[in-house]
Amino acid sequence: MGYVENNLVKGESITYRARLHWIVLFWPAVACVIFGLPGLMLTGVALFSSDKDSGMMVGFGLAELLIAGLVVGLGLLRMRSAEFAITNKRVILKYGVITRRTAEMFLQKVESVGVDQNVFGRMFDYGTVTVRGTGGTLEPFSKVFHALEFRRQVQERISELPGMQSAVTV
Repeated sequence: MGYVENNLVKGESITYRARLHWIVLFWPAVACVIFGLPGLMLTGVALFSSDKDSGMMVGFGLAELLIAGLVVGLGLLRMRSAEFAITNKRVILKYGVITRRTAEMFLQKVESVGVDQNVFGRMFDYGTVTVRGTGGTLEPFSKVFHALEFRRQVQERISELPGMQSAVTV
């Protein structure tokens, strides 16, 4: 059970979920190529070598493989630890495992939901979602997959609230 499920209030249900885009794994993948491939080659060459320095080469190769694995593991952890949900009562956004950043806002308190997308964000369908609450609170969350759909879902939930005559402004 994740953060969102553990923090639902009585009568609250999840209506939409979003996640981080796979683009957050781009730099870990680059680091994996930079460290992993040379580490693999160095380890492989050293294992089949009868050179006296082959033990040190295996050590360096394994160290590079370890660095590559850690970087990719941290990227995957970052991706898996982010939770974005819309319920029938709130917008819930959460990043992180060790240090956690959350934003929970009742739908009645949402003034606007903005989406910023650069060229790559438009091509690959991700962006920074900024939820602005009454009183000027601003909560930006970057690299959200299907960011425009997330905004649309928030707007729909708000328009369904009793007594709400207009949707959220953009």
